[in-house]
Amino acid sequence: MTDMTTTGQPGDSRGPGGPAATAVVAAPRRVGHYRWVICALLFLATTVNYVDRQVIGILKPTLQHELGWSEIDYGNIVFAFSLAYGLGLLCVGRLIDRLGTKRGYSLALMVWSMAAMAHAGVRSVVGFASARFALGLGESGNFPAAIKSVAEWFPKKERALATGIFNSGSNVGAIVAPLLVPWLTLTYGWQTAFLVTGGIGLGWLALWIPLYAAPERHRRVSAAELAHIQSDPPDPVTPIPWRRLLMHRQTWAFAIAKFLTDPIWWLYLYWVPDFLNRNHGLNLQTIGPPLVAIYLCADGGSIGGGWLSSSLIKRGWTVNAGRKTAMLVCACAVTPIVFAARASHLWVAVALVALAASSHQGWSANLFTTVSDMFPRRAVASLVGIGGMAGAIGMLLIAKVTAYLLQVTGTYVVVFLIAGFTYLLALAIFQVLVPRIEPLRVGDD
Repeated sequence: MTDMTTTGQPGDSRGPGGPAATAVVAAPRRVGHYRWVICALLFLATTVNYVDRQVIGILKPTLQHELGWSEIDYGNIVFAFSLAYGLGLLCVGRLIDRLGTKRGYSLALMVWSMAAMAHAGVRSVVGFASARFALGLGESGNFPAAIKSVAEWFPKKERALATGIFNSGSNVGAIVAPLLVPWLTLTYGWQTAFLVTGGIGLGWLALWIPLYAAPERHRRVSAAELAHIQSDPPDPVTPIPWRRLLMHRQTWAFAIAKFLTDPIWWLYLYWVPDFLNRNHGLNLQTIGPPLVAIYLCADGGSIGGGWLSSSLIKRGWTVNAGRKTAMLVCACAVTPIVFAARASHLWVAVALVALAASSHQGWSANLFTTVSDMFPRRAVASLVGIGGMAGAIGMLLIAKVTAYLLQVTGTYVVVFLIAGFTYLLALAIFQVLVPRIEPLRVGDD
């Protein structure tokens, strides 16, 4: 076998172009795949992120019984995490842009892993609230750093798929935590559950530090793969002040979309178990299979939503048409959840929630990717942080709104009506503010 075909033999004057001429057609060079190793690392980090944040929720009854917490005490501990997560998202993106992806992500993992392990050494409400606050600050670095990594390692036509793959780690974490934490607690005690889950993050660092470098400096990236990664026009490298980012309506479109739709995902995480208990009588012994089914479907939605827009773009659609079509499909697929509160059969309700959760993840994969479609790479982490802060504010509000509605109505009918139509509203606002997704000239670009 050879890598080329010739017309005529060397020295054969019958070939075109005169004596001894050969027509050589080089076979296409195979593009490497190391960028997908980086995507796998981002997936693992996101899985660890969700495992660590869910441990305290799973252990809530155990900790309340052993440490004497009231519901107010637990609420204050959860609030500490949410507040720190929101504040961190506002600041950590800028920090990661300055430190660089490798050092910034390493710092975030170190902080949240140590904070997760610190829960094992405290017993007071103040101690747990402090540990949760530190955990929130560290975990806020995951998505800004991951999105920045995708922008550095993938061309635009592959970014939504890569984002969908790593974002699916959030659903895997939601499945792993209820399988791992109860066993650790029953076998070794709740302190061990915090130590082991926190230690997993340190294990991830042992992979990240030797395996990650910028693609242009990485020994395992071939020239063909580097050319593929850098096939989009290069970005300038000068810093971009926040005030310049906030002057662009695209920033506000992303932030508003996050503010409206992020809280719906947290609604599923924190309230679906209560919904299944209220409407279908499920308890801790029976709730496992429905929750696993929901998050498995969400995994598929995360990858499928990213695949959809990436596939459309590869077929010749514009980035604007590909991204917004995928977002519209996902927004429409959420709407059937409005019937979940009145579903009489358990698995019909589970199917409706699973469809909505998977559609959210597909929406999120594409919404995240619009940042790198519109803004230069050096601003991506900052923009994701701004949007994440907006989503965190919405997260705090949805808890109050949901609690009020349940207190007044006693059902999830209005709650799921809000969840069903929020995405269409968010897409309409995004379209008004960003009629066309295209690269911006930011600052001195």
